[in-house]
Order: sequence, then C-alpha cells, then structure tokens
Amino acid sequence: MDKGSLASALGSPSVFGQSQFAFTRGNAFEARVKADGGAELLRLVHEKLDRGAEPPAAAHVPDLSATGPEGRAARTSLALREATGTPGAPDRPGTPGTWTLLDHPMLALDVAGSPAFLEPDAVVVHPDGSWTVVEIKSFPMLDGAADPAKVGAAARQAAVYVLALERVAARLDPAPRVRHRVLLVCPKDFSNLPTASAVDVRKQRAVTGRQLARLTRIEDIADTLPEGVCFSPELPAEELTAAVESVPATYAPECLSACELAFHCRGRSREAGAVTSLGRPVRAELGGLSTVEGVLAAAHGEAGDPDDPAVAALRRAARLRAEALATAGVGTRGSGSGIGGDDGLDGSGAGGSGSGVAGCR
Repeated sequence: MDKGSLASALGSPSVFGQSQFAFTRGNAFEARVKADGGAELLRLVHEKLDRGAEPPAAAHVPDLSATGPEGRAARTSLALREATGTPGAPDRPGTPGTWTLLDHPMLALDVAGSPAFLEPDAVVVHPDGSWTVVEIKSFPMLDGAADPAKVGAAARQAAVYVLALERVAARLDPAPRVRHRVLLVCPKDFSNLPTASAVDVRKQRAVTGRQLARLTRIEDIADTLPEGVCFSPELPAEELTAAVESVPATYAPECLSACELAFHCRGRSREAGAVTSLGRPVRAELGGLSTVEGVLAAAHGEAGDPDDPAVAALRRAARLRAEALATAGVGTRGSGSGIGGDDGLDGSGAGGSGSGVAGCR
C-alpha cells in the first residue's frame, strides 16, 4: 500500500522527506559525476578499487530503457551478461578488458515472497568481469572523511544492491564476482567536485541477508488480518481507522524517521499512555510497567511490587526529587511525590542510578 496516502487519509500526513533544494542539488551533482560517458566516475573506480586494470580510456554505456520495472530488470540482466562476456550471451559491444557503466540499472530482490525493484545510481563492470555498485551522495567529504552516520546509511543501502546483484550473478555460468567494496562518491569539501571512497559492505550485506531470510512472508501476514479488512484511502475515515487499528503497532520515536504512519501511531500511543512513546530504552528499563499511569502509580506507592527493581528505582527517584525540592525550598506539584505532576517523569530514573526516565507529557 501507499502508506503516505494512507497517513493523509487518516489525518496525520507524513512530513519527512528530502527537501526540493537537496533533491535538485543531488541530481546536479550526479549529472556532473556521470558526464562525458561517466569518464570521471570510471576514473574514481579505477583509482579506488582497481588500480591494476587498464585505465578506462573509454567505456560502453548500454541503453537500459524498457517498459515497466520488470522489463528494465530483464534489460539490466541482459546488459550485465553481455558486458561480462558470459558464454551464450549475445555479442557483447566490447571485448574482455573493457569497462562498462550501467547508469541507473534496475534490479529485483525477493522480499518476504514479493519482488522489490531497486535502482542503484550505477553499476560498473570491470575489465576482469567483476561488478561494483556505485552510490552517489550529495553530503560532503571533508578532508577525506564524511559523516559516519551518513556513510553507514549509504553502506546499508549499497549492501542491498550487492545482494540483488548476487542474485543476478548466480543465474550466469560461470558466475561473475560481485565486489563487496562499493564506491561512495561525494562532493569534495565544500565544492561540487567529486571525490570517492571505497566502503567495505560485507558486514552490512551479511546482516541484511539474515534479516531477509527471517522475514515473515507477506501471505502469512495477510492470513492474520481480519476477514475483509481493506486499507484503501478512499474508505470513510472511521472505517479506515478501524482497519489500521486491526494491525498491532508499537510506536517508538525512531519511527518518525522511517515510517509514514509514525504521526498517526504516535497520537494513538499518547492517547493510550504507552511508555514506548518515550523510546525503547526507557520501555526496557521499566519492565512490566507499560503505561505512564502505571509508572506514576508505582512511583507514588499506589501500585506495583516493591521488590520489582523498576518500582524500587521509581520510588527512590521520587524520594530524591522530593528531598531536593524541599532542601531548595520549592514546593512539589501534585501530590508531592516528586514525580512530575503535569510534566510526568523526572529524576534519577528507573533501572539504576542516573539512567533517567524523562520527558513524559
């Protein structure tokens, strides 16, 4: 389903995404990197990944246009076969020892029993027939280093492309080598000049492969839904909300950067008083206390097992805060327990000294 349209129909539209300025800047930078038949891009691949090969004086850039994602994926597979010189393939445009650049190829990867179509920025076929994924990003490399968090995200993205390429390679005989060092191309310092770094994605590839293998198949997920449930944005608001609520969801702040339905789920989580709205680490520290109401009751001594470490820590936090406020000559709000009044939870926190349970509103 289109979760963005679904979120809008529920009255909680998603607002995250790349700005138009960043999108335009990224496209302009990518066009510069791939100008002149990808000469600069291939130079960087040769410099960072394959110095032993002949310098790329010229390269073949096949036409990958086709109808629909399935057609483009088939055309990409054929182009890779031709560029690698696999026996039985049609006549390849070059001979072994040449470079080939695939600009925005289309790859297919099975995800929980459903095909997902992926579009890397580029794939390069080396003179020895091996394949390399190229990721072009608009964040800068300053003094040869980029933001580690952004590089990590790019590595995880490239690892998915490597997995999809391995599926294509496995259908060829002999199977070409898919390189596990990808090329990350970024602007140099504060200019628009491209620079690059080789990134080893073997760890990310292994993690992604294990995650894909453990995914529940879509058919099995569908079987757990109530009979006749539908998520069409055209449904009346009440019916659509009921359909979405029939699917269990556990909101956490991290969802805001990854899911279009995060604002809807956050509202529901706050209405229910779920402590997961404070984050998974806080939820883990609170043990069996799953609601803000239950946490406050435990801190006030109105509920909870005193032998429970989380309950004991909450009550200790309440006493410490009350003592601190009394020493400072400040009256406590609410019942005087020192746990928050209107603000919720504050103090030294649950789960031991200084871990903190804060910000519940």
